[in-house]
Amino acid sequence: MGCAPSIHVSQSGVIYCRDSDESNSPHQTTTISQGTATLHGLFIKTDAADSIPSVLAYQSRQQPPPSAGPRRKERRQPAASARARAPRCCGIEAETQTSNASIKASTTEVQIGPMRLTQDPIQVLLIFAKEDNQSDGFWWACDRAGYRCNIARTPESALESFLDKHQEIIIIDHRNSRYFDAEDICRSIRATKPSEHTVILAVVPRTSADQEETSVLPLLNAGFNRQFMENSSVTACYNELVQIEHGEVRSQFKLRACNAVFTALDHCQEAIEITSEDHVIQYVNPAFERMMGYHKGELIGKELTELPKSDKNCADLLDTINTCIKKGKEWQGVYYARRKSGDSIQQHVKITPVIGQGGKIRHFVSLKRLHCTSENNKQNRRKDSTDVKSITSQSSDASSLQTRRYSSMARIHSMTIEAPITKVINIINAAQENSPVTVAEALDRVLEILRTTELYSPQLGTKDEDPHTSDLVGGLMTDGLRRLSGNEYVFSKNMNLSHSHLPVPNTINDIPPCITQILDNEESWDFNIFELEAVTNKRPLVYLGLKVFARFRVCEFLNCSETTLRAWLQVIEANYHSSNSYHNSTHAADVLHATAFFLGKERVKGSLDHLDEVAALIAATIHDVDHPGRTNSFLCNAGSELAVLYNDTAVLESHHTALAFQLTTKDSKCNIFKNIDRNHYRTLRQAIIDMVLATEMTKHFEHVNKFVNSINKPMASESEGSDCECPPNIKNFPDNQTLIKRMMIKCADVANPCRPLELCIEWAGRISEEYFAQTDEEKRQGLPVVMPVFDRNTCSIPKSQISFIDYFITDMFDAWDAFAHLPDLMQHLASNYKHWKTLDELKCKSLRLPSENNN
Repeated sequence: MGCAPSIHVSQSGVIYCRDSDESNSPHQTTTISQGTATLHGLFIKTDAADSIPSVLAYQSRQQPPPSAGPRRKERRQPAASARARAPRCCGIEAETQTSNASIKASTTEVQIGPMRLTQDPIQVLLIFAKEDNQSDGFWWACDRAGYRCNIARTPESALESFLDKHQEIIIIDHRNSRYFDAEDICRSIRATKPSEHTVILAVVPRTSADQEETSVLPLLNAGFNRQFMENSSVTACYNELVQIEHGEVRSQFKLRACNAVFTALDHCQEAIEITSEDHVIQYVNPAFERMMGYHKGELIGKELTELPKSDKNCADLLDTINTCIKKGKEWQGVYYARRKSGDSIQQHVKITPVIGQGGKIRHFVSLKRLHCTSENNKQNRRKDSTDVKSITSQSSDASSLQTRRYSSMARIHSMTIEAPITKVINIINAAQENSPVTVAEALDRVLEILRTTELYSPQLGTKDEDPHTSDLVGGLMTDGLRRLSGNEYVFSKNMNLSHSHLPVPNTINDIPPCITQILDNEESWDFNIFELEAVTNKRPLVYLGLKVFARFRVCEFLNCSETTLRAWLQVIEANYHSSNSYHNSTHAADVLHATAFFLGKERVKGSLDHLDEVAALIAATIHDVDHPGRTNSFLCNAGSELAVLYNDTAVLESHHTALAFQLTTKDSKCNIFKNIDRNHYRTLRQAIIDMVLATEMTKHFEHVNKFVNSINKPMASESEGSDCECPPNIKNFPDNQTLIKRMMIKCADVANPCRPLELCIEWAGRISEEYFAQTDEEKRQGLPVVMPVFDRNTCSIPKSQISFIDYFITDMFDAWDAFAHLPDLMQHLASNYKHWKTLDELKCKSLRLPSENNN
């Protein structure tokens, strides 16, 4: 039909401008009737023919301002074409121009969180009683920006247009009150529901230089969002509109999209509660109202502490929950809640902290569902199955959807090569076919979780209020990829000690009595490794290793002589750096001692074979050999040879195992593996490698959670009356033995907070000094500072210990204690934590109070 646009002038005086290709517009017609004037592409409806000329005159006299010169000619051509084809009505020659005839506005993609939205072209409503340069300026600014523009001359037409179009931007002429009251128009529009997402602009007269600028508050009180100082320049109008689009309009568009999220929440079958960081209820969905018996009006705005509590929960459960979620961790478990009627109901609750502005927790989202018994579950399943059958029988669309879904699943089931996780997913998919809707939806959520890459690692929130925690977690849980500087550095290390002058191996009879006396206490957890370090001249690993390996009959298993074992221990110890304050052979001896102690516990002993014990002791001995006293993050940022060799992944842990086996096998005199058969060697080697790699901290939460879910929880479900120290399902499955060995060496590696207080303090000082030295070197070399808080001039050692215990130690040792039964360690942990807390509360940044240091 050509490119001529159409204009519809309603009875109340609003002008609707549309592209001519919108042939389905209800306002386009080719019929002439009484009270109606029809032109080609132009529909004018009015009660009086004499009202037409003023409208058309306004359209006819509109010309692009000089600044839009090139566009003027471009616009006039289709208008002239329309005029040539149009019949005359009441002797009036019609020339139509619209603000979007030549530019076809495109949609815009907007992202809000994970939600991707498509925003239609912006619509603008101009409310001007009389046409002038200012209205023309905004008209052509809309044309330039590709916005759809409507014009209204009266309050009635303005309201009619807005209720029909819901324009995003409304511009009201506030310069002259002779024709209409701009503030009254704004108030009438604001009284409608769609206006909550509309930006209303007031055009105000320009003030002279000697005139004081008026306050904007009356305009804001009337409902305006902004004011625009009179300026007919198309560029000025264009700039104002574009700023509004990218500011208020874009924000309001995102807020409108939130309605979809709230609709989903309102129809969700799980009870959902959202609170502020201070636990003030901000939202509950209908499912929550039904579950708890409250109306949302009775809950919103109240603190959770104001609601009645059930007396069936453990006394410290609320404290446990608050401690967890305030750290940014997700908490889930069973909780008793009291309904409005007074009844206590058991719920399965998941509380997720939501990080907001400033990196701080701003909300807590709680998902709650009834925690039913197995019998109730069976009844609910039968009931739900009946409901589903009746629903699907009434809906052919749902049936076809199910058919399409499960035909796709059938192709997945036909795969012949399946990983274990694929088998699990396929089993769940198959189970969904005959499950009720609620179960199918729950299984969908299970599948979403199983398809993630990190199944066990929690999402840790940013802790701007606790930089010690943030830096410690960031430094230990990354491989340096978090803070790469963009520059390449070469790590010039001088870490390999000379091995050409190894001391002659000692015989067991050569051990001095002072060392023998100290080693008599090595089976006790309170064994003082620093005393052994002092009397052995920083060579505790050889002497402790000989004693421990003899107790566990390692030479017997390996079929090697004591001389070979001594030579091997000396080679390994020589490759630890005595210059490191923490990662030296004393630390290796300490981890070996802890591993041997754990292997002596009844449940651990009953779970592992002799090969597992030997592998654990060897892994503890070598787990940090040739450690440079720097973290993985440092090596990756520095572009060290090791980081390049191991692709920035578990750099040090891979190096420790590789070097240990190289040192062992290159010389027959120290090769403890030379007399075992190949199969035993391969099994032993894999076990050692697996345990050393488990000490890498980026997989910390994965190992802990696997242990809890595969070991702790099945044990808790075993009969309490069983006398067996180790349930059969743990004894008989190699995977469970692997989890136990990983957990054992992990706990041995970071057991310092569970040692007696004096030993704990010494270790804390040593690790802090090593981190201080790393920070110093990072600053000297211009490398990214991985843990800025470990600055020797400002660091609070108590805070760093508190953060380490909170994030890494407490949960892990709770799980290990539940398996191995370690009451003494847990008591030390509690006492040491109290020590650091006391120092922190007293604003002391050192290991001890100044008065204690003087003593």
